[in-house]
Amino acid sequence: MNAIIRELQETDRADWNQLWAGYLAFYETVLTPEQTELTWSRLLDPNFELHSLVVEIEGALVALAHYSFTHSTWSVAQDVYLEDLFVDPALRGQGLGRVLIDGLSELASSMGSRKLWWETHKDNATARRLYDSVGELSEFVKYTRVTGPEA
Repeated sequence: MNAIIRELQETDRADWNQLWAGYLAFYETVLTPEQTELTWSRLLDPNFELHSLVVEIEGALVALAHYSFTHSTWSVAQDVYLEDLFVDPALRGQGLGRVLIDGLSELASSMGSRKLWWETHKDNATARRLYDSVGELSEFVKYTRVTGPEA
């Protein structure tokens, strides 16, 4: 398997749509077509600060990682936040998620970031096995508060 890790490109739309739909289905989430279009355009907009690494095998995208840079009051450099990670279910267990995390870790290091960080659902046992092998479980507890109509 010859996997290529690279940035998302405009020509990836059809494959990205499939992966994005799979990601949303996994989390039992429905977004409007307008939100999906907005997300796609943001990923390609160099001024928006939302990015995507993808894994390509034999000309098709099989995994994605959406990420952004976060400012910190504790550091000069920005940290890297991994927002979405999804691997085609038919190819899970072959190290593609690890490849994306390693790629983001290298990117974070090259930017002088203190850390790469991410969240997952507490019951996502499959992802947590990977995450436990590549990172440390934070001692922090996450809180959220709904503040708008997109709840």
